[in-house]
Formats: sequence, C-alpha cells, structure tokens
Amino acid sequence: MTIAENILTFNDSLDLDDSQLPDGISVMNPFRGKYSEAIRDVTSLFYRRFYSDSEPRHMILGINPGRFGAGVTGVPFTDTKRMRDVCGIDISIDPTHEPSSVFVYEVVDAFGGPDRFYRKFYINSVCPLGFTRRNEKGNEVNYNFYDDRELQEAVTPFIAACIERQISFCGAVDRCYCMGRGKNFKYLNALNKKTGWFGELVPLDHPRFVVQYRSKRLAEYVTQYADTLAAAGLSPVRI
Repeated sequence: MTIAENILTFNDSLDLDDSQLPDGISVMNPFRGKYSEAIRDVTSLFYRRFYSDSEPRHMILGINPGRFGAGVTGVPFTDTKRMRDVCGIDISIDPTHEPSSVFVYEVVDAFGGPDRFYRKFYINSVCPLGFTRRNEKGNEVNYNFYDDRELQEAVTPFIAACIERQISFCGAVDRCYCMGRGKNFKYLNALNKKTGWFGELVPLDHPRFVVQYRSKRLAEYVTQYADTLAAAGLSPVRI
C-alpha cells in the first residue's frame, strides 16, 4: 500500500467515544461528523495527490485538530482556502479561515510548494482527533487534550496507538518535529522517552502562537521553521 492508502485507512479507523472522556468534553471527529462525506472526498484527493508512493516522511505533530482547519477539511493545518488556492482541491463546504494554516502554508511555500514539501513531510497532531467544550457563554470552543489532566490520561492510550500506527507507514524515525514548545512538547517528549519512537524530538513554535502573538515577525518565524526542517534533508528554496 502507498502512504496515501495507509493514511486514508488510518483516518477511517479513528474513533473515540465521548463517554470515555470527562463530563462536558466532546470529541471532534471530522471523519464521522456533519461533513464526513465531503471530507472523505477531499482527503482522498489530497493524500493521493501528494502521498501516492512509499518514500519515508518525517512527521510534524501539532496538538489536536481545530474546528476551522482539520475539523472541516480533514487535513491538519489546512483550511478550505489553502485547500483550494494552494493545493488545487475544491471542497463543497462553506469557506473557513484557520490562522495556523496561513503560517503553515507560508512554510510550505518556502520549500517550493506542496508537491515538494509533502514528498518529505507528513503533518498531523499528537492527538489526531479534536475536542470541544462549552464556555461560560454557551459557545462550543476548541479544547486541547492537555488542558485537563483527566482528559489527558483518558486519551493517552489512544494517542500512543495512533502515533505508532503512523510511524509504521511514515518510516522516518531519526527525528520528529513537535509544534508547540510548551505543554505539547513536554507531553510528547515524555512519551518518546518511554517508547523510544524517535531518535530526536525537535520543538517548533506553534503556528497559532506565531500568528496570534508574533504576526509582525511572521517572516522571521518562517525562516526559523525552514532552517529547522532542512535538517530532515529538504532545502528551502525561498527564505
């Protein structure tokens, strides 16, 4: 099987029951939700376009999917605009804007675009399913798996199984890149020390942090990302 077929099979298998989680927290599974049919069409086109081979990829792991990125497209850090305008894949879902996706595709562009970038890297999240909870105003908001100790402990077996499954088809284990230098890195680093999955775990600033708090220095952070990712064997073409 190609990496594309393995990814699509992996996505279809993702399942986590709300009843396993603390009260008030819900699972966000784009492959079983409101737009699941459209998302399956889009992910099939995306992964078969960029991953229809068996060459090893280095993994880049974020935290967990957000509502306006992978929660809608099924592809981590890719909103509907980037899916259409950069990846050339139409999507029959109302347009969404995910700030983290803006930064990630600046990095992708620094390496010459998605065809070249995705030949070397595979992006997902430490937890490939997202979470939401209702805030004081009654609105559904994103919730990170590490924001609640009970939630973190409940999903750790699921997270570990998912990472091992992805390693089996990505293949490159000399290093893994972690988006988020704080809690996400601390959590994944502790897991990696126990399991020995990766020879090196390399922290990166999370895209959301960059666009929210360092937007005026975005070009600087794109260069930092490009320089760091180049160690995996792919040189940037524009920084």
